[in-house]
Amino acid sequence: MTIEASSLSSTITGNKKMVEDTLVRQFAGLSTTLVSDNLDRLRGAVGLSPIHGDRPLCGRAFTVQTRPGDNLFVHLSLDLAEPGDVIVIDGGGHETGALMGEIMMRYAKSRGIAGFVVDGAIRDAGSFKEADFPCFARSISHRGPYKNGPGNVGATVSIGGMTVSPGDIIIGDADGVVAVRPDEADTVLEKATAQLAAEQRLLAEIAAGTFDRSWLKDLIEAHRGR
Repeated sequence: MTIEASSLSSTITGNKKMVEDTLVRQFAGLSTTLVSDNLDRLRGAVGLSPIHGDRPLCGRAFTVQTRPGDNLFVHLSLDLAEPGDVIVIDGGGHETGALMGEIMMRYAKSRGIAGFVVDGAIRDAGSFKEADFPCFARSISHRGPYKNGPGNVGATVSIGGMTVSPGDIIIGDADGVVAVRPDEADTVLEKATAQLAAEQRLLAEIAAGTFDRSWLKDLIEAHRGR
């Protein structure tokens, strides 16, 4: 396929590496619930689900904005993104025209891309499950995309009501997708790690039969006495 230079008239700002690899990897052991709790429970994409299965996703955001149902700039992102990046696509929430399928997924995987977050539709859903390649999308549609543009690569986008900028840390699992800005990453990591340790202690107490529910004592007694 040949792409005319005039088709690439929209913005291409690139993707900046603003967070070190070691910090990104530390987020890989945290759930979206832990991260979301420590972002004041105000952030996170709404309406996106894992298409591939249960494998979690973690990496840097490489952002794409495209006209609904058109994947020209999604194709461009496959060659511009770096290994370990998560390609985050603002497709306007359009659900009837798929922005990618198996061929694009296999190519992305061959280049070391960590996964996709798509505010729009994908197709060939079975191949994503077979490859266990992380993909969070709004819907599945057999209808294919156009390749006319316009679009943007490397701009701040909106994904299911969540703002994502290039270089944000993306975490995805069975509960959804959340983004962490580089300037808050250290603080969020510290708080989420502490919360994980606290929750693990509570689970151990439940298993041992020593879980303390005394904080509900008065309310329990009041309702038992009705």
